Amino acid sequence: MENVKRDRQDMEVNNTIPPRKPRVLLAASGSVAAIKFGNLCHCFTEWAEVRAVVSKSSLHFLDKLSLPQEVTLYTDEDEWSSWNKIGDPVLHIELRRWADVLVIAPLSANTLGKIAGGLCDNLLTCIIRAWDYSKPLFVAPAMNTLMWNNPFTERHLLSLDELGITLIPPIKKRLACGDYGNGAMAEPSLIYSTVRLFWESQAHQQSGGTS
Repeated sequence: MENVKRDRQDMEVNNTIPPRKPRVLLAASGSVAAIKFGNLCHCFTEWAEVRAVVSKSSLHFLDKLSLPQEVTLYTDEDEWSSWNKIGDPVLHIELRRWADVLVIAPLSANTLGKIAGGLCDNLLTCIIRAWDYSKPLFVAPAMNTLMWNNPFTERHLLSLDELGITLIPPIKKRLACGDYGNGAMAEPSLIYSTVRLFWESQAHQQSGGTS
């Protein structure tokens, strides 16, 4: 009887511990849509722990000061800064281990091609090449309409689909280059709601569908 009482007390204590926030790794590659990356980070920070990875070319468009103060930003220069000898941490592996979810927004045509071809020549593509595909990975492409309609894009997207990567499709609007058509990155609020809905539906399924 005493053991049953103690077990009940332990369960009550455990139930008071709030669940850990999801760990979301947000990444930007070299598209003009990277100007919205700060907004994207702000969308996620109230719900999740967030870290950010950006490619060198994305820095042409991204304002670092637009990121929330609590979000650590990693660039290619950070990749080997903490590594001096065998046994030291490797950043792209550490970030892959840390993250529950990876979201690449914007995904440029160039980085799309790199992922499809298995290339890993910067911090972001090394993380993707080392990614554990039992964990969700989302991409939100952003590119010119003719780049989006290029036959290579369809081939590359098929490769991503085979890996289990989830596509958040681009939208039709006036693009930064002046053309009108499909290829603009989905709005940060839509990217956030898509990822959060997926995560919470998965958590609901794993809990047996009970509320």
